Amino acid sequence: MTTAPAQAPVRTGGTAWSLSRIDPKYLIVFLITLVLVVGEARYSILGGYNRLGTTLGICVATEVFLSWFLRGRVVNISSAYITGISLALLIKPQANILWPFALGAFLAIASKYVLTYRERHLWNPSNFAIALLLLLAPGSVAVLSHQWGNDLGTNLVIWAFGLVIAWRARVLHVTLTYVACFVVFAIVRHFIVGGPLLAEIAPITGPMYQLFVFFMVTDPRTTVGTRRGRILVVGLVALVETIIRLGGDFQIAWLRPFYPSPPLLSLAIVGPIAMWCDLRRVAKASIVS
Repeated sequence: MTTAPAQAPVRTGGTAWSLSRIDPKYLIVFLITLVLVVGEARYSILGGYNRLGTTLGICVATEVFLSWFLRGRVVNISSAYITGISLALLIKPQANILWPFALGAFLAIASKYVLTYRERHLWNPSNFAIALLLLLAPGSVAVLSHQWGNDLGTNLVIWAFGLVIAWRARVLHVTLTYVACFVVFAIVRHFIVGGPLLAEIAPITGPMYQLFVFFMVTDPRTTVGTRRGRILVVGLVALVETIIRLGGDFQIAWLRPFYPSPPLLSLAIVGPIAMWCDLRRVAKASIVS
């Protein structure tokens, strides 16, 4: 009796197969590094490697110390790395000062261990730190706002990798929902305010929004537990952002503190409320069951 020859393993090559074998958190590390490298090489958006060294160093050191001190073990530092690069790219202080990077890095990582509910932190770390700096020191701190010029290739590279990685991390619906809502609300603002439509839509191509849609609104540790809930939350974030922008157009005084960065500050308002409600929902459901 003869036996059939063993078949060679089937190779299913291609990008999708390759990505399926990589932990999503390392794909996100790659994407944030890509944004940093492309942005610095073509547009010098970092503003000095001392800023990067300060934020990364304090983020990693704070993460290592607090995880060891409070949890008895040192956690994976990939989250601290992502937070550090995000802060270094987004924070733009006056007069080349470094303290906003140092303070922002500490606040971002510490918030994960202090501002918690049912063992989950409520704010995206970068979002919390930047929002707090903007509210408390608006005269000293601003955020990255200029765009990638008219370079279509740069935008295509970032968005292509970002969308593929968001798909692999199963958060593509969050990114696409926010982008769709942003465009719809931009059209609404165009009709209300009367400004050029392309000027209303153009900010979504900027580096700040790329960091926002791929790293902040999709953060798995600070997004609600259901697909429908995540879609609803990012829709609300886009709505609150639009209200803040309209407040600036019509000079509504009580919204003035939120004018420096409507998307970041709208997420800082909506995100933790949504997380708190979702965690309470889960807790009640577990009691009933």
